[in-house]
Amino acid sequence: MKVNSVKEISIESLNIFRRGKVRDIYELNGDLLFVATDRISCFDVVLPDPIPLKGIVLNKLSLFWFDLTKDLVSNHLISSDVSEVTQLSGYHDILKDRSIIVKKTEPLPFECVVRGYLSGSGWKDYKKEGKVSGVELKKELLESQKLDQPIFTPSTKEDSGHDMAVSFDYVADKIGLELASKIRDKSLELYFFAHNYAETRGIIIADTKFEFGILDGKLILIDEVLTPDSSRFWPKDEYTPGRAQNSFDKQYVRDWLESTGWDKTPPAPNLPQEVIEKTTQKYLFGYKNIAGVDLQ
Repeated sequence: MKVNSVKEISIESLNIFRRGKVRDIYELNGDLLFVATDRISCFDVVLPDPIPLKGIVLNKLSLFWFDLTKDLVSNHLISSDVSEVTQLSGYHDILKDRSIIVKKTEPLPFECVVRGYLSGSGWKDYKKEGKVSGVELKKELLESQKLDQPIFTPSTKEDSGHDMAVSFDYVADKIGLELASKIRDKSLELYFFAHNYAETRGIIIADTKFEFGILDGKLILIDEVLTPDSSRFWPKDEYTPGRAQNSFDKQYVRDWLESTGWDKTPPAPNLPQEVIEKTTQKYLFGYKNIAGVDLQ
């Protein structure tokens, strides 16, 4: 596959619904067109340099998981084929493999984060407070250690700025205990299923986030699912608790950014070409291991 880079797509025949950190979303005949660009966001800041093929990996891996988990929870996918859509004539080549048509739902205002291992911001919070998003954990856990049971650690969804970690009680107060319990339980069920599957492919899913919407009173899985942008993927054969892990996700970029002393406010520094190329390879390798398909 030819390496390309798509930072932004402008489709003049459609109205823009929302331009997110990574996805451009358009209105399409009462539904939505999701376009996964190659933009990359770290610490809730969009970086100036795109990662070639990243959007294709995100899109295809989401499609893979949507299909694999459709019996656990309904999702918003309608089609991944835009070739027959009249309004998109002239855009088929650039949209191919990086776009999907989805149902429009009422999105819930929280990211449903599930952590099976103690890493990233969860590890930092644990070192300070001994708990993560209000969930108290036992003492003397190590970095990257597997938790006795995965925990639900939701956060707010912010269009700009940093998402904020919140407790389950906070979510229940905002959307009601019944719905909060439903998204917690469904998130944990999805994580268990995906974690067990990925382990058979030599990958540990350390943590991930899900997003849900409501359509006709029914809970629907939306956005992306179990991708290198929304999850931490670790090679199982290299896993050793007590340290940071090698990964097939954007943690590599986060680590490089941390090393620069950047204060995590815009604008972000430019990425070296070596970091860009290595990140592309990490995304491709993660996809190949999980989906069993080589994109190159």
